[in-house]
Amino acid sequence: MDLRTECAKHEAAAKTVKGWLKNRFESCQKRPYDLVIRNKNGTETIGRLWFDQWVLGFAYDGSRRVDYVSSIENIRVQTVGNEDATKWRIGQSYRKAVHTSSSDPNPKITEPPTIKREELLGVWETAPHWDLTYTSPDKGPQHATGNQQRVAGMIHLDLFVDSPNATSYSQVDAHRSRIRFDYAGSVAGKHKGTVFPDARVELVMSRKDPAVNESALHIYDALERPERTFPSFLGKLIPGEKDPLHRLIDPKKQDSNRDKSIKMCKEIWGDYSGTRLQCDEYPFASTHEGSAKGDNKYSVRLIDKTDNEEGGRMLNSMYTLNRVLDGDPFYLKITS
Repeated sequence: MDLRTECAKHEAAAKTVKGWLKNRFESCQKRPYDLVIRNKNGTETIGRLWFDQWVLGFAYDGSRRVDYVSSIENIRVQTVGNEDATKWRIGQSYRKAVHTSSSDPNPKITEPPTIKREELLGVWETAPHWDLTYTSPDKGPQHATGNQQRVAGMIHLDLFVDSPNATSYSQVDAHRSRIRFDYAGSVAGKHKGTVFPDARVELVMSRKDPAVNESALHIYDALERPERTFPSFLGKLIPGEKDPLHRLIDPKKQDSNRDKSIKMCKEIWGDYSGTRLQCDEYPFASTHEGSAKGDNKYSVRLIDKTDNEEGGRMLNSMYTLNRVLDGDPFYLKITS
C-alpha cells in the first residue's frame, strides 16, 4: 500500500501538526483546511476556501538525507458578490532549525535552493506538488573516537493565504518534522543515515513462534505477570510496554547487566552449566534498564539456548533496521 493511501487511513494522526509517522523512515501529513475569507477590514465575508495540505517525508537508511513532497490539493472555493477567487493565493514556506544541545559538535543542515512557494489557486491545481531535499554534511567515519556526527533538527512549514481584497491568513508551524542525521557506524547497521526519531519503534515477538516462544513468554510474564518472575517482590513493575526501554551501547555496562543476571539465575536454579539452558534476562543487557541499574525491576529465567540466541538476533535486527542509537527508546509487543 502506498504511503498516501495508508496516511488517509490514519486520518486523526495525519491531520496533526506532527502528522502520522509510519516508521522511522516514512512520515505523512494530510491536513484539511476550511477558511473563511474576509475583507481587509475583517468586517465582511467575501468567500470561503477549502483545500488539503499534504506533506510526505522520506528519510534514508544509508544516507544523510531527507526528502519531502509537499502539495496543496482538492481546492474548492465559494465567493460572495463580485469577489474573484482566481486572484487568491496559497503559500508554503519551509525553515530549518538545528538543536545543538541534542547534537554532536558542529551540527549542520543544508537546505534546498527553494524553500518557499506562493501560487495562485489555479497554479496549485495544475501543479500541486513540489519537492524539497535536506542533507547534512559529514567528515567521514569518526564514530571510533565517539563522534557519531548526530544532527538533531526540525523542519518547520508555515502556511499562508492572501488575496488583493482579503485579510491575510497565516499559520506558523502548520507542520513540524523532527529529524536526526548520524554517522554512527556498524552499531546502527548501515554506517550512516537519517530517521524521524519520534516514530515508535517496537520489537514484536509471538508466544506462538516456535523459534522464540520461550523468550516471548518470559517477556510477557515480566510485563503482564511480574509476580511470576524472579527476583520476586510486591509491586514489581518492569518497563517496555507503556514506558520504553532505551538502547545501551557501552559493552562494559552490558557485561555488568549480564553478570548480575547470571548471578541471579545461579542463586535461583543453581549450576546449569552443561545443559541446553541459558539465563535469559529482561530488560535486555543492551538497555539502560538492565539488571545492573539497581532498582531490581528486571526478570531472569532459564530458557532453551537456541531460543535465547534467536531472540537476541531479533533484538539486534530491530536495532539496526531502525537505526536505534544509544539512549533511543523502543517498546515491546508480545502477541499471542
